[in-house]
Amino acid sequence: MKHFTLRQIAQACGGKYVGDEALIDTPVSSIERDSRSIKENSLFLAIKGARVDGHDFIGKCYADGAVCALCEKAPEFAWKPYILVDDTLAAVKKIAKAYREMFDIPIVGISGSVGKTSTKEMIASVLSQKYKVHKTQGNLNNELGVPLTLFGMDDTTEAAVIEMGISGFDEMTRLSEMVQPTIEVITIIGECHLENLGDRDGVFRAKTEMFKNLRDGGRVVLNCDDDKLAQVQGVKGSFPIFYGLNSGEYTAENIDNNGILGIHAELVHGEERLSVNIPAIGTYMVSNALAAMAVGELLGLTEEEIRIGISAYKTVGSRANLIDTGSLRVIDDCYNANPTSVKASIDTLMNFEGRKVAILGDMKELGENELKLHFEVGEYAKQCDLVLAVGPLAKSLAEGAQCDHFDTKEELIAALPKYLKRDDIVLVKASHSMEFEKITEALRALK
Repeated sequence: MKHFTLRQIAQACGGKYVGDEALIDTPVSSIERDSRSIKENSLFLAIKGARVDGHDFIGKCYADGAVCALCEKAPEFAWKPYILVDDTLAAVKKIAKAYREMFDIPIVGISGSVGKTSTKEMIASVLSQKYKVHKTQGNLNNELGVPLTLFGMDDTTEAAVIEMGISGFDEMTRLSEMVQPTIEVITIIGECHLENLGDRDGVFRAKTEMFKNLRDGGRVVLNCDDDKLAQVQGVKGSFPIFYGLNSGEYTAENIDNNGILGIHAELVHGEERLSVNIPAIGTYMVSNALAAMAVGELLGLTEEEIRIGISAYKTVGSRANLIDTGSLRVIDDCYNANPTSVKASIDTLMNFEGRKVAILGDMKELGENELKLHFEVGEYAKQCDLVLAVGPLAKSLAEGAQCDHFDTKEELIAALPKYLKRDDIVLVKASHSMEFEKITEALRALK
């Protein structure tokens, strides 16, 4: 971390420092919420969760080297300093904002209903050709994950790419207040978290809350293939930079989707034509490359640096990860799902040669129209050679697809040998809570 002392931390969050005054100007080596990650001179965040109360681990953290704890109540045996606050999580966000303000570097804030993680990875891959880049790891994109991500920046960080995920109104305001992006990217406005956001207009309003916290002189990069984003006229006196497969300042031509071999395309910006090879599946990855090209050029990268960065892209986790089991090809895309992302994954599946099988499950948090949305996705999936649906909500998907339905993934797994043939290409997609990674593992084991 940068030089960030207990005094500065207490001042940032309005907390009460309690302990040895001789230690108040001690810089912390890291800020941790996991007691297992404590280092010498760490600050431990005592957060009360649904199952575990961090306050119970303060003594262990002291023993493991923590110099201080941020907490809502005095530790039982406070033999090291602590900073007392009313609400630890609220305090963490104030501390993160103060820490971010110590950096005068480009910070790219990314959101969207679909593709924010893959776009984050693509942009980070491009920027890393010129800068020492810090980026969001795993799913640390919420109101605790974003502060932890910011705390990971240090004196060597030259640029950062921060993913911001939300499920309700005002969350993006709070996230972007911490991140204060110098460049903001929104990938698409889809049908997600509709329980809280109502409809796509609500999703649009929630995502674009980030605009109010764009740093002065910053730029906004938007996908104009999305009808909602294409309507944005200006943000803080600056016209958006639009990218898209069909139109925009940055667009693409001669897209050649080669399935397992990746995608070749020409990225076009004015008179500039950049021939790239994208080591990923799904035509939507060309959109991600366009966003990365736009951000790269804003930050002074050369054409060759952008080309190399795009070609160095790597898929993260269960997001359109292609697995060759020897008998099947599996598109492991089970990290999460909403109607927009499932249809995009089906489009990706259709680019492959061979019999196309979609194993689809429940999509959560879709609100009062959830059954209708599942039915519509089922209708869209009928273009596949075989569709198998799993879960209570997916009964409506099965009706739309006119396919077989299974109540549980265990029932589906037991039936897989009956349905699948050698050399099938199989998509696995559902909301993360469905734990479809177990289906992926079962597919790996099939002979």
